[in-house]
Amino acid sequence: MSDDLRRIVRTLSMTEMFIDLSNDQLEIVAGICQPIECNNGHVIFEENTSSDEMYVIGRGEIEILVDPSFVSAETGHESVVIAELRQGDLIGEMALVDQGLRSATARVSKDSTYLIRIPRIDLMRVCQAHPAMGFVLMQNLAADLALKIRNTDLTLRQYQLQLMYANAKND
Repeated sequence: MSDDLRRIVRTLSMTEMFIDLSNDQLEIVAGICQPIECNNGHVIFEENTSSDEMYVIGRGEIEILVDPSFVSAETGHESVVIAELRQGDLIGEMALVDQGLRSATARVSKDSTYLIRIPRIDLMRVCQAHPAMGFVLMQNLAADLALKIRNTDLTLRQYQLQLMYANAKND
């Protein structure tokens, strides 16, 4: 096994989506992965663009940004950082499910950030060829997305409470 493949397997093994896979299964997935190294400021993907791949952060940091004009009538605002992701986190995983437009921009915020790119079509082929492994991967993906939805819901509720409190205080 090459050093690149070994590094990809090690990174995947520390990521929730791949945690329940055997070493042989990790090697199969690693065979479709593409390692990428980026520096601060590099944009991985932009909000409202189409894409069909996800990324695993092996080292470094990624900022997730949204354009506030999407939810506001005002224009001319800079994108806002809503999350910072680190080693073991996934980015772009919704593209595996719906191949829809990106809901945010992902930008590297630390030099020498190491990412693993996983194309949707290749991962789907692996899942079809290895249904038991595919089931585990899709179950883990669903759990990851459910957690993110719950966290987003909680954040929105906190903002609503803050607004209600601020409005009540001003009345």
